[in-house]
Amino acid sequence: MISSKSNREIELMRQAGKIVALAHQEVAKYIVAGVTTKKLDQIVEKVIRDHDATPSFKGYGGFPASICASINDTLVHGIPDDTVLKSGDIISIDIGACYKGYHGDSAWTYAVGEVSQEAVHLMEVTKESLFVGLAKAKPGSRLGDISNAIGEYVFSFGYSVPLEYAGHGIGSSLHEEPSIPNFGQAGRGVVLKEGMTLAIEPMVHRGKPFTRVLADDWTVKTKDGSLAAHYEHTIVITAQGYEILTTL
Repeated sequence: MISSKSNREIELMRQAGKIVALAHQEVAKYIVAGVTTKKLDQIVEKVIRDHDATPSFKGYGGFPASICASINDTLVHGIPDDTVLKSGDIISIDIGACYKGYHGDSAWTYAVGEVSQEAVHLMEVTKESLFVGLAKAKPGSRLGDISNAIGEYVFSFGYSVPLEYAGHGIGSSLHEEPSIPNFGQAGRGVVLKEGMTLAIEPMVHRGKPFTRVLADDWTVKTKDGSLAAHYEHTIVITAQGYEILTTL
């Protein structure tokens, strides 16, 4: 059963979302050639804890870090370590914060120095697909309207989306029902209602949609080695449409 959140719950999620946005704002300053993904993780964890919140991802299902740091052909769930960023890389940083029992979740893809035009275009299309999907988020629409809008936009550029990774409901749990694929049929699925809170997150490959998981049981890469990008916002459905919670 997918329930709408109370005003109190939404306000706590708004605070969690602001903390996530502050963490993105801070970590973006350090995304340069020569920095390690472990350092980026430390920066984000400090911001989250300094704002009386806890990292949603750390310990979640055994995940060892506060962020997912996914470079180039890593789609999602990259584990921060001693890997050093190089000019020309792109990196997706996924951040979750839990404030007084409620979560905010947002991912963004960043360029490291000068990147290829192919990478720039992939990032632009993926980011725009998020807002194309969000434009369908309003009471009375169906979940499939969001999924369809994202997928059709991405496919129009010859890109693909992974079949097994999706957005999700969010609230007092990091992942709640419903699952929100980045492709599908319009007019299908759950009817959206005011107060529903969702994490919409297009993940896009330059190549084919297939993925592989590394031996660490977390890191997801594109099977063909193509570049991937990832953008995500947590939103609440409002009477007028939607409000992004993971923003300042």
